[in-house]
Amino acid sequence: MNRLNMREARRRFSEIVDAAQRGRSTVITRRGRQVARVDPIIPAEGKRLPDLSDFRSSIKIKGKPLSQTVIDRRREGRY
Repeated sequence: MNRLNMREARRRFSEIVDAAQRGRSTVITRRGRQVARVDPIIPAEGKRLPDLSDFRSSIKIKGKPLSQTVIDRRREGRY
């Protein structure tokens, strides 16, 4: 784990982000005290969102698209 003071952290921010991307953490200090830590993001495995393809295909839409309804209402309000 790398340690940097605030001044160095500001100056080397890109390097800190690059290090996090490579899996390395960095602790930032202010006046000798730890105030922040930049850690790599570790994706949660097995927590995928469900596939909504079947759900979307089951929806039957009637009438005008919502976007067209919004556009029409805005035009009505202006005149």
